[in-house]
Amino acid sequence: MPTGPKGQKRPADVIGNAVRVMRIATGKEADDVQDDGKDPAAKALGAKGGKKRAETMTPVRHAEIARKAAEKRWAAKR
Repeated sequence: MPTGPKGQKRPADVIGNAVRVMRIATGKEADDVQDDGKDPAAKALGAKGGKKRAETMTPVRHAEIARKAAEKRWAAKR
């Protein structure tokens, strides 16, 4: 039986998976979600970090980072 991204067991066929989802939705089967061990508050703050960084970054710094990334991409192709 195949496993999901967090190691949970899943049916191999589409119909079997649909039946499992229906059983979970109706409460006939428990949804066994595994904890990834990360603090939910830390995950929420981490999701905000990129947006906040982009908002506070100056156009000059943004261009500098983009230029450096482009140089690395082109250097890898040579």
